[in-house]
Order: sequence, then structure tokens, then C-alpha cells
Amino acid sequence: MKLSEFKFELPLNLIANDPADNRDESRLMVVHRDSGKIEHKVFKDVVEYFDDGDVMVANDTMVFPARLYGRKEKTGAKIEVFLLRELNADMHLWDVLVDPARKIRVGNKLYFGNGDLVAEVIDNTTSRGRTIRFLFDGNSAEFDKVIETLGETPLPKYIKRKVKAEDKERFQTIFAKNKGAVSAPTAGMHFTRQLVKRLQLKGVDMATITLHIGLGTFRQVDVEDLTKHKMDSENFVVPEETVKMVNKALDNRNKVCAIGTTTMRSLESAVSATNRLKERDGWTDKFIFPPMTAAFGGYDVIMEAYKVAKKEKYKFLTYGDAMLII
Repeated sequence: MKLSEFKFELPLNLIANDPADNRDESRLMVVHRDSGKIEHKVFKDVVEYFDDGDVMVANDTMVFPARLYGRKEKTGAKIEVFLLRELNADMHLWDVLVDPARKIRVGNKLYFGNGDLVAEVIDNTTSRGRTIRFLFDGNSAEFDKVIETLGETPLPKYIKRKVKAEDKERFQTIFAKNKGAVSAPTAGMHFTRQLVKRLQLKGVDMATITLHIGLGTFRQVDVEDLTKHKMDSENFVVPEETVKMVNKALDNRNKVCAIGTTTMRSLESAVSATNRLKERDGWTDKFIFPPMTAAFGGYDVIMEAYKVAKKEKYKFLTYGDAMLII
């Protein structure tokens, strides 16, 4: 399929700048892929669609405060450094994005806070990408504490407001426990502990994978032929316990629900030759296309669903509403 087939105009007023007051009271559009039927629900109604023996799989990655603001040595020019991936923990070596990139050159020193943290630019990677080394004498745990203090919750740029204190908790899922993501697995952000408990009381098993969301989430698809798009590799883990739960559900012909595309990419990257899940710890650059959710619901059904979502004033993107395809 072609990129141009997915042109979709999204009014700015439908981009959610803030989360719902309660996670599980976001709106939920339920799309029946076989019939094309669309239902309008509240997210906590998701319990109605799952039964004993079904499995839901969430991404338990944890977002860290990846956005730093500092100054360039000598000139004092303001700069933004977005931490992408730690390359060497002992050397505090990181891949980052910088802004404004034209002012940041190899050899520059960058200062954060009141000189609490200093970094040196050691390489160019892309037009906006740099490799930097933090000149820090402490260990990884001590370094993490400094980043927690100086860093900011990395809200996407399309959220047109300043970061609030409550974003630290809301730009995170309740499943989050393994630190390493620069963006939240947003499909999981509607779940509450109470909702998970209700699902478990119905006999639904809750499983997790870990995929640390990186630069790829910010990279636009810029090729017309979707088969030519190249995803950035991201680290993922599919643990043994999840493998057992998912394979048992498949063997018993129960539902397996992947909560979001990061979870789906991890599961699809750990499938054996017998179409069952296997334990994996590695990297994936798997690209699920067509874009959006059409790969699961079908092109015509999903494009119609998006038209309905606009008409019904659903909220979109990170802090927006949810869709369940069954």
C-alpha cells in the first residue's frame, strides 16, 4: 500500500493536551472488524469484551525524564538535549537529539542546572543527532538521580503547553517498571489497577513484555511505498511467563489482546516456526503496515472509524481516547 492512501486531516482541537480526569473514563471506540460495526463506550467497559482464559499483554517499559535544558559553554546559548539511548553506562555515553542543532558541534561542552552536570559532544550521528559523554564521576544509580532532578517529562511537541508536575505520573502506564523509554506506550495509559483487578476476577490473565520506545516513535514515514520504510531498532524482552500464558490461550482458542503497537511488535518478533510465542531478548525493527490500525481492522473499516471518530469529537494522540479492534 501507498503512504498517500493514509492522508488524514486531524483538526488541532481534537489533539488532547491533557489526560482524562480518570484513566479508565476515557472514551472507547469498539470496532468489529468482521461486520464494520462501531460502538461508543467508556474505557472501563473493555471488561465486557473479555472472558475467562483470555490474555491481555501490556508493555511494562518506564519513561524516564529524557528532556534536558542547558547552556552552551562560552556563549551561554540555550540548548535542548533529548536523551535517546545510553551507549555505555560506565562512561555515561549517550545518543541524543539536540536543538538548535546548528549551534552544537563536536568538542562543545554543555552545562545543565547550575553546572551540576556537564557533557561534552564527541560525535555527530545525524543532522540533529549527537553522541555526548557526561563528565560525571558517580555510578549509574547516582547519575540516574541527577537526571531525575534535572530532566523533564518528555511530552511530545504537539502538546502545546508546559509540562506539569502531574505529567510525571500520567505520562506513564500503571504497568511501568523497567526504565528505558523516551515515550509512553500510550495504549496502556487507560488502565487502572481497579480495572485490571476486574479483568482478573473475570479470569483474564495479564501478561507483560518490555519494549523501550526510542527515536523511531518520532520518525515520520517519508516513503510512498510502505514496504521501503525502515524502522529504528528497539530493545525488547518477551519473558517466559508471558510465553506460557499466550501459548496456553492460543492452544485453548482464547483471545490474546496486544495492548498497543509496541506490544504487538514485540510479540510478532518472538513467533516460532509453529506459530507459537517463544522467549526472546533482543532488538526488533519490525514495521507493522499499513499504518495506523488498518493492519488489524482492514483499510476500509478503519478509515471509516477514523471519520466517525472525528465526527464524534474523540480526542487523539498521546492523551487521547482509545480504540479496541475485535
